[in-house]
Amino acid sequence: MKKEIQIGNKKIGGKNPILIQSMTNTDTRDADATVKQILELEKAGCDIIRCAVPDMESCDSIKEIKKKIHIPLVCDIHFDYRLAVKSIENGADKIRINPGNIGSTEGIKKIVDKAGERNIPIRVGVNSGSLEKKIREKYNGVTPEGLSESALDKVRIIEDLGYDNIVISIKSSDVMLCVRAYEMVDKKSPYPLHVGITESGTVYNGSVRSAVGLGILLNEKIGDTVRVSLTGDPVEEIRAAKTILSALDLRKTGAEIISCPTCGRTKIDLIALANRVEKMALSIKKPIKIAVMGCAVNGPGEAKDADIGIAGGNGEGIIMKKGKVLRKVKEDDLLEELKKELVSDGYLW
Repeated sequence: MKKEIQIGNKKIGGKNPILIQSMTNTDTRDADATVKQILELEKAGCDIIRCAVPDMESCDSIKEIKKKIHIPLVCDIHFDYRLAVKSIENGADKIRINPGNIGSTEGIKKIVDKAGERNIPIRVGVNSGSLEKKIREKYNGVTPEGLSESALDKVRIIEDLGYDNIVISIKSSDVMLCVRAYEMVDKKSPYPLHVGITESGTVYNGSVRSAVGLGILLNEKIGDTVRVSLTGDPVEEIRAAKTILSALDLRKTGAEIISCPTCGRTKIDLIALANRVEKMALSIKKPIKIAVMGCAVNGPGEAKDADIGIAGGNGEGIIMKKGKVLRKVKEDDLLEELKKELVSDGYLW
């Protein structure tokens, strides 16, 4: 069990549930745009949000952003310790740094001292793309052993300054290299781990690659927060992360959509319907399994484990609960009738 860490109004490590993170892709200096995106991510189920803080103007925005959001805010800092110090002063709930690129021990100490004043966690992050030369030479390239050693070396820098409010992350776009590095660090460190496959790709490729890597780690009980890094709308990261956690029975939050792959019996546009149901269900917070089936003949049987579902026929369909048919409706009314049931049961408003 990992050390319990408080991040704003959330806790990770210990016996706490795995939390979902994402990162804004707005210009942090634009507080309004950044708040708008964070609120959308909150609605989708994001638990912790990270923002890039590349300059002092971005630091100034943190204070305004914090006033209008409801989840912990992590500030991502590189190179300049002053940005980390100012971000903490302006309300950051956690700081993400790589001590290796901050430079002097004096600068790192200033970050640690300021974090200690407010008991703000420091996420120590290392990345395969910026692994230090001496470690690359020692291991003849980027290896799990090298990433693990680098991460633990950076942690020791913080510990030697008398601070242990620490989260660790290791990032690589090489899925199995990343997995092995996390496995090594997990055995050697008491601190919570933020897990993810960095630069994993577009929404489709990145979701698959992340599901493989995160699936292995989470099934081994490695990881206290997760991020699915995608080149796309950050809301897609939340959707993918929720699906991964749900598939592993680690966290049942929101709607789980099951749908058949279609076949020659399908007489409705099931693909479009399933996508519309999935979009509609994004705002559902309570656990529920929703089935979208293309055949009114086999639909109820195939979806008997679902809490609620719809199945299409030829110009009409059925609404069902727990595999039992409630009523027939016109095909064009399927989505609206499903929504009515979800509202009636308290899943939508």
